[in-house]
Amino acid sequence: MTDDQIKLDWERRRRLGFDEAVFCSGKSTAQLTAILDQVAAAEERMLLTRLDQAAFSALPDIHRSALDHDPVSRTAFFGAPIQVNARRAAVVTAGTSDVPVAAEAVRTLEFNGIGSLAIHDVGVAGLWRLVERIDEIKALPVVIVVAGMDGALPSVVGGLAPGLVIAVPTSVGYGAARHGETALNAALASCAPGLVVCNIDNGYGAACAAIRALGR
Repeated sequence: MTDDQIKLDWERRRRLGFDEAVFCSGKSTAQLTAILDQVAAAEERMLLTRLDQAAFSALPDIHRSALDHDPVSRTAFFGAPIQVNARRAAVVTAGTSDVPVAAEAVRTLEFNGIGSLAIHDVGVAGLWRLVERIDEIKALPVVIVVAGMDGALPSVVGGLAPGLVIAVPTSVGYGAARHGETALNAALASCAPGLVVCNIDNGYGAACAAIRALGR
């Protein structure tokens, strides 16, 4: 393993308003260790995404003990924590199976100092559950809506909430859900005007979109 395989973006916060994140899936333990060595040497912070339990457990003790690892979202924080400010975004899921993707968004916001309100299991199969929480959702300037299967929830929220609504289709669902493609197409074809759509299971990308919007 040589450092010429790694070139970290130390200027991303200055350019975009949020730090670089390392996508861990597909990286070897040696590569992840070298990345964390560089981050530690630079005394910087880093968000790690898609760091599953096996990859986390394989890291050297010195790095594993320095990581704030969350197995549900498969994220980890490296470096000194920063203050998390007041809630400025809601992260809403259609079902409990969508929670890991939503948790990735929540943790990404938290790493960047933005508090969020997580509201789970309010899908359209029981629309009264959403109605009970809609006033809380409408009060926030950004809403990330995470849904698989038919992907209907983003359109419903997009027709009710005045803030920026970001749809995250998930790969949750039976055969015709096509690993999230049906929910993705539903979001892209939504009649809710102004609905923003992220890639399948991309809670991180949705949170970055929210950070960009809130930064303006």
